[in-house]
Amino acid sequence: MNATLDLKSYIRDIPDYPKPGILFKDLTPLWQNPAAFQLMIDELAGHFRKAGVETIAAIESRGLILGSAIAYTLKTGLVPIRKEGKLPWKTVRVSYDLEYGQATTEMHVDAIHPGTRVLIVDDLLATGGTAEAAVKLVKELGGEVAGLAFLVELGFLKGRERLKPFGLEVFSLIQYD
Repeated sequence: MNATLDLKSYIRDIPDYPKPGILFKDLTPLWQNPAAFQLMIDELAGHFRKAGVETIAAIESRGLILGSAIAYTLKTGLVPIRKEGKLPWKTVRVSYDLEYGQATTEMHVDAIHPGTRVLIVDDLLATGGTAEAAVKLVKELGGEVAGLAFLVELGFLKGRERLKPFGLEVFSLIQYD
């Protein structure tokens, strides 16, 4: 990574958002800086450049921002993984627990074809519930997960541990222990 640009310094902490006790990592200042944005996309895409990725499965909502730029950089397709009820056609779905509640995530039934190599992308790895659900969706459709890419990892929430049983590569650009 470019030593002259500290990506972590562009991340703003918002206490008690979206509810008391949560320290939200606001990535907006990072994305507003053209050099920082380009560096983070280059680093995330570069890490998986030789992984044979055919499509990006980007998790709503902030993962879609990263996923589209990574898909463009790697010259792949893009598949959205969205919250329940947001996709207009037939879907597969998985429900899961997050660090502050429960959620259901969905993907179109024809989004991924059997054998397709998929990179799952999201902005943040926390407890791993959303990422685990994404892996299950991709596998349910017969996709082969090439890895998981995150901009930020909150290591103290042990999301990586939750993903270990899948035996997949998990890469995060910025870590908070």
